[in-house]
Amino acid sequence: MFVQVRHAQMEDVPAVADLIRDSVSVLSLPYYTAKQIDSALAHVFGPDTQLILDGTYFIAEADNQIAGSGGWSKRKTLFGGDRAKTIVDPLLDPAKDAARIRAFYVHPDWSRRGVATKILTACEDAARLAGFSRIELAATLPGEPLYLARGYRKCEPISIDTPDGESLPAFRMEKEI
Repeated sequence: MFVQVRHAQMEDVPAVADLIRDSVSVLSLPYYTAKQIDSALAHVFGPDTQLILDGTYFIAEADNQIAGSGGWSKRKTLFGGDRAKTIVDPLLDPAKDAARIRAFYVHPDWSRRGVATKILTACEDAARLAGFSRIELAATLPGEPLYLARGYRKCEPISIDTPDGESLPAFRMEKEI
């Protein structure tokens, strides 16, 4: 299996939206209820075009399809796509702030095959080159095992709350790079 990682482009947004729906709908089922998943897809999870415009979002392709996507951010937002944002996302200071790992999704057909690890490595390398020495993220329950295996530590439990009253348990995690 050959997986190629490349920078996402704006024309990838519709395919990324499909990937997010497929990934969350299937891979989250053992961890969250159908109501939680539907609410998160409607209100929180979705493409983050700022990451693409910043050049910090990656696509993993295998067998001529998008197998996964994910990015890092030099901006303050910890999680959520375009629908979850209400203000301009301020830049972080690499000298004192941690970069963010954001918006990681793997197609169910490609889960547990190293796709997310390849994307995560690209993100960590790029954040390091941008001057960051730490990274933090909000890990949903399906993503937590990946981040633990890659050296991230749990800092605190958090809740991803949606406007319709649903709540998804998650963890804020961090790593020195």
